[in-house]
Amino acid sequence: MAAFDHERMEGLVPEIRLSAAELLAEARGWSDDRDRPLTQQLTLLEPLVSSYREREFRPAFYEFFAGGGMVRAGLGPEWDCLFANDFDHKKSATYRRNWGDRELLTGDVRAVRPEHLPGRANLIWASFPCQDLSLAGAGAGLKGDRSGTFWPFWDVVKGLIANGRAPDIIALENVVGTLHSHDGKDFAVICSAFQDAGYRFGAMVIDASLFVPQSRPRLFIIGVRGDVDIPASIRRETPSPTWHSRTLKTAFEELPLEVQRNWIWWDMPAPPMRETTFADLVEEHPTGVKWHTPVETQQLLAMMSDINRAKVDEAQWRSKNMGQRMVGAIYKRTRRDENGSKVQRAEVRFDDVAGCLRTPAGGSSRQLIIVVDGENVRSRLISTRETARLMGLPDEYVLPVNYNEAYHLTGDGVAVPVVRHIAHHIFDSLIATLMPLSREAA
Repeated sequence: MAAFDHERMEGLVPEIRLSAAELLAEARGWSDDRDRPLTQQLTLLEPLVSSYREREFRPAFYEFFAGGGMVRAGLGPEWDCLFANDFDHKKSATYRRNWGDRELLTGDVRAVRPEHLPGRANLIWASFPCQDLSLAGAGAGLKGDRSGTFWPFWDVVKGLIANGRAPDIIALENVVGTLHSHDGKDFAVICSAFQDAGYRFGAMVIDASLFVPQSRPRLFIIGVRGDVDIPASIRRETPSPTWHSRTLKTAFEELPLEVQRNWIWWDMPAPPMRETTFADLVEEHPTGVKWHTPVETQQLLAMMSDINRAKVDEAQWRSKNMGQRMVGAIYKRTRRDENGSKVQRAEVRFDDVAGCLRTPAGGSSRQLIIVVDGENVRSRLISTRETARLMGLPDEYVLPVNYNEAYHLTGDGVAVPVVRHIAHHIFDSLIATLMPLSREAA
C-alpha cells in the first residue's frame, strides 16, 4: 500500500484550508499523524475523506476570458471558483451582478501573473477570443491582437507549472475555424504547447444544438497532466462519430507524429434527444424590442430570394393546414444577385433551431425572428432574454439593460449545457481518479 501523500491531499481539498496532517490531528487529537503506522492513518482518515466527497469537497477552477461567467454557470455549485479574469469592464459588471466580485480580476490577461491566482486549481478554463480564428475574421490567427491573447494566458499556465501548481485539467474553447487557421498550423501549435507542458490532450467538436435550439458548433480542447490516470470510460481508441468531425480528424492527421502520440480521443455519452424548440423560447411580449410594423415585415420579406420566400410560403401552408405556429430565424447577408452585384438578402430557416448567435461587433448582423400564424406574418429582432435562453442561461440570470451589451455578452459566450455535459462526464471522471483514497481502501 502506498504512503499517504499529504501534499496531494492539500491540493485536492481547496475548500478546506487545512493541511492533511492538521485534518488527522483534528480527527483524533493527534499532534503528529506521521508518527502513527500507515494503516492507522488510513483507517482514521477514511471517514473524513468520505465526508469531503459527499458533503464538502469541491474541485476548484480558474476561469479566463470569463465574460459573463457562463463556464461557471455550466460547472455549477459543485465547483469552487478561485479566480476569474476578463478585460471587458461591461462584461465584468454583469459577471459581478451574477456571481459577486470576490474572484474576478478585470484587466488585460497580459498583466496577470501566477501569483495573482490563489491556491491550486484542478481545472483552468480559457475561452480565448475567436475573432482572428473565425472564418469571418481577418485570418491573423494566433498572431492576431485578439486571438493572440492565448499566449499570455499560456504564460500563466507555464508559471503555475513552474510554481508547482500545475492544474490537473486545462480546457480551451473556440470556434471550429481554429482547425483551419493558417492551414491547421495554429491548431498544431496549440497541441504542441500542451505536449511541451507535459499534458496529454484531445479535442471534440460539439454543436450546442444537441442541448439547446441553436446551431453553434465549437471546438473544445481538453488536456490532462501527464501523471493523471484517464479512465477507460472516457477515452476511445478511434474517433467518435458524435464528437469527432471529419475536419477534426483531418486536423489530427496533419499533426506531427510526436504530437499525435499524446493525443486522446475523448468519449462521453450523447445527451438525450433535445425536446425544446426555438419556438418554445420565443417571448410574446419581449422586453427591449418591438414587433415590426406590417410594412417593415413586408420590406424584410422583399429582401428574400425566391428560395427563401418559398420557405415562408411553405410555413404559411403548414400553419394554415396543420394549425401549427411556425417560428423561424433570419439573418441578413450580403450576396451577389444574378448580375453579380452585391445585395443584402434576408435568409430564413424553419428547422426549429436558431442560427448561431454572433457578436454585433464581429461584423455579422443581429438575428431576427419571424412568426407565421396562418396568413399573419410577424417579425422583429430577437430579444436579449431569448439569446440568453439559447445559451442555456436561466431566466434568473441578470442581463445588461443595454441591448447591444447583452447581445454581445451572450453571443460571445459558451453554451452552458455543453460545459455541464463535459464537466459531468469527463471532468468529474478525472477528478474522481485524483482522490487519494477510495471508499474501498483498507
